[in-house]
Amino acid sequence: MKKYLFVIKRLPNDGLHVSEHLDLILTCAAFDQSVTLLFIDDGVLQLQAGQQAAAMQLKEQSAIFAALDLYNVTDLYVETESLQQRGLNAAELILDVSCIDRDQLGQFFTQFAVIIPD
Repeated sequence: MKKYLFVIKRLPNDGLHVSEHLDLILTCAAFDQSVTLLFIDDGVLQLQAGQQAAAMQLKEQSAIFAALDLYNVTDLYVETESLQQRGLNAAELILDVSCIDRDQLGQFFTQFAVIIPD
C-alpha cells in the first residue's frame, strides 16, 4: 500500500478546488490507501471553527472534514508556524491534529510515496 500525503495550502471556500481536492482524498481513502493530510499556510484556516460558507453560496466543507474519520483518515497535521502566523492554536480547530514544525517538514515528506498539493 502506498502512503499518500495531501498538502492543503489554500484558503477555505476557494471555489470548487477545495471540494475537488476533498473528493480525491476520500476516493483514495475509500480504496484503502494510507492517507495523511498536512495543512500549511492559509490551509490551516480550513479547520477554523465558525466559517460562513453559506453566506458566500458555497458548500460547507467542515462537515466533510468531520467525516474523514469514517474513511480512516486520522493522520492530520498542521504546521505550527502557519497556525501562529494566523493567530490560531490547535485547540481552536474543528479536528484533532498533530503539530509539526516547519524545520521538520523535509524529513516528514520522506515517509510518503506520493505527495499531492492542492
